[in-house]
Amino acid sequence: MGLSTQEQILIEQRVTNEAKSAGAAYLLWFFLGTLGAHRFYLGKTGSGVAQLILFVLGWITMSVGVGFVLLIALGIWWIVDAFLIPGIIANQKEEVRGRLTEQTLLMNEPTEPVKRTVISAHGEKS
Repeated sequence: MGLSTQEQILIEQRVTNEAKSAGAAYLLWFFLGTLGAHRFYLGKTGSGVAQLILFVLGWITMSVGVGFVLLIALGIWWIVDAFLIPGIIANQKEEVRGRLTEQTLLMNEPTEPVKRTVISAHGEKS
């Protein structure tokens, strides 16, 4: 059994409410992108930590010359992320939509009727 139109509308409202803002993600990307702030916001904690570590190690090792390589790699990653942000948000919306649809379908599944045994006043089952 599928979802009713009302259930689909409610799911889409929840998806919209739970979705991350592309505007906020791009602001974080532009101002704090090399620190991985946009990735933390979008729930990509592992890669956000990686960007933060690259940034710190790049600046610490700048005097040795290795830092330039790390910061150049981070800069390329920062530019590529500008194109990845819409896809990350779309994937999160699909995950939320799938989770909510599954929950709604599970709630709508018919349950087996409860079987009751009636015992009369004389102790007979019917």
